[in-house]
Amino acid sequence: MTELKLDVARFSSAGIKPINEDSVGCCQPVESYPLLSKGITLAVADGVSTAEAGREASQTVIQRFLEEYYQTPDTWSVSRSGEKILSTVNLRLFRKSHEYHTESKGYLCTFSALVVKGCTGHFFHVGDSRIYRWRDGELVQLTRDHVAKIADNRTCLARAMGMDNRLNVDYGHTDLQVGDRLLLTTDGVHDFIAHEQLQEVLGQNLIAQEQGEAVAQQIATRLEDLARERRSDDNLSAVVAIVETLPEENLEDVSAQLTRLPFPPDLEPGMKLDGYRIEREIFASSRSQLYLVVDEQDGSHYAMKTPSRNFEDDLSYIDRFIQEEWIGRRINSPHVVRVIQQQRPRTALYYLMEYLQGESLDKWIARQQPPSPKNAIAIVKQIAEGLQAFHDNEAIHQDLKPGNILLTEDGRAVILDFGSVYVAGLAEMQRPLVHEGALGTASYSDPLYLMGKNPGIQGDVYALSTIVYEMFCGQLPYGDEVEECRTAFDYDRLRYQSASQYNPVIPLWFDAALEKGVSFDLQERYRNIKGLMKDLTQPNPEFLRTDPVVEKNTSSLMFWKLLSGFWFFSFVMLIYLFSRME
Repeated sequence: MTELKLDVARFSSAGIKPINEDSVGCCQPVESYPLLSKGITLAVADGVSTAEAGREASQTVIQRFLEEYYQTPDTWSVSRSGEKILSTVNLRLFRKSHEYHTESKGYLCTFSALVVKGCTGHFFHVGDSRIYRWRDGELVQLTRDHVAKIADNRTCLARAMGMDNRLNVDYGHTDLQVGDRLLLTTDGVHDFIAHEQLQEVLGQNLIAQEQGEAVAQQIATRLEDLARERRSDDNLSAVVAIVETLPEENLEDVSAQLTRLPFPPDLEPGMKLDGYRIEREIFASSRSQLYLVVDEQDGSHYAMKTPSRNFEDDLSYIDRFIQEEWIGRRINSPHVVRVIQQQRPRTALYYLMEYLQGESLDKWIARQQPPSPKNAIAIVKQIAEGLQAFHDNEAIHQDLKPGNILLTEDGRAVILDFGSVYVAGLAEMQRPLVHEGALGTASYSDPLYLMGKNPGIQGDVYALSTIVYEMFCGQLPYGDEVEECRTAFDYDRLRYQSASQYNPVIPLWFDAALEKGVSFDLQERYRNIKGLMKDLTQPNPEFLRTDPVVEKNTSSLMFWKLLSGFWFFSFVMLIYLFSRME
């Protein structure tokens, strides 16, 4: 079977400017399977110079897109993969721009990418960078500039990555033929080279062998020289690609087949699936199964997660199961279980994770009461680091509990499950996932989930604080009654139980940090994991101060206690005296 092959060249330079705020990228997989299932990606981005952080924005978008596109499930279409990634990256840039109110930095850039998969070119576009296709002497611009006209015939960007928290990205596709020439440019090139001249340069029949370099590189060099000759006053960036060979079949048909992968049957030891031999069942529930498998090619052991056949007709469930794999691939932390990149075609719906051995945290808690503070805090720090890796990728775990945390034999605390993870930015997609009821476990989940609200990162703060409380106390911060709560009124009646009553070695400031971490009021709760961990590992002076209201109430209570004692003593003395008079 003929494989996809492109001749690719690129350039990016500062031009006459002091710094280069453009960024370009290209990824051509070497292995056959990712080349077949994902294709080749080309991309350019132009940082908005007036935004001050344009360079960082363009580099971030190019890097994240090229990396994360190949981490998306092979069951996803190109359009779905690209739109999900870009929505998430866009929200990250938008939040960085608004992270500090005292700074005026804006993480803004244009972005144009072309994914060549099978015989089709899929393009994503935001801003005024451009994508062209040259064929048989005719140059066609595939994208349209997102600009608005202002006074004096000047224009300004109408759309950019990081400009708004909701991304409006153009997606389109075009058929490709052998011999097509593709061009991606930033405005420092196409604003200074006329359309006719671009068409002429791309159509030149250059002989690569005579000058010792490929045709695409010769075209790229000529375009850069021409932009300088035309006195371009901007950064100069472009990617040139020539279609040399195309697969014999349309891979969109293959993709359609992948999205309809059947659920695997109930697997038994000794059975084989795509070269993986089932050794034993690790875990099973009404929603999924987890098996220990061995790769017959190299003997490696993995954990294989399969969907429950109870949900074969549930599109929302299938969507979420596939998304779990994507989320796992994006997060790289020693304290989050690693999802394995698939290297061979699948005949059924499943995904692979690294196989870890150890003890679940819930069993550790039951065995270690009361725990060594030093060992317990070391575990908490690792869990927090794993959670932070989720948050750094705009993801919220939503179902953190001791049963989802493994203490491995090499001393690591590892977060295992992705089933309830929410990724910020995906809510704006055309196919939002429907969540019925609270996603997490009632004992550890923020009550706001039950009431239909999403507390975001603060929901994970609540769960971690609850886990820390249980690790040190063997109890839940609001008692077992929390599991029976169903309404806001039920939660309103609960009261935090001081950790020191269960574990007398817990200091006042540590107890106060836990109480703040599990507060039902988001205004009082920590806003992020870092704030919680800071107060759990070093005394917060605010927690050591005497509350004037409490002190006043205590003084008043003491006064009445003394007064009552005086009258009681007087009453006893009167009874004694009267009894003596008889």
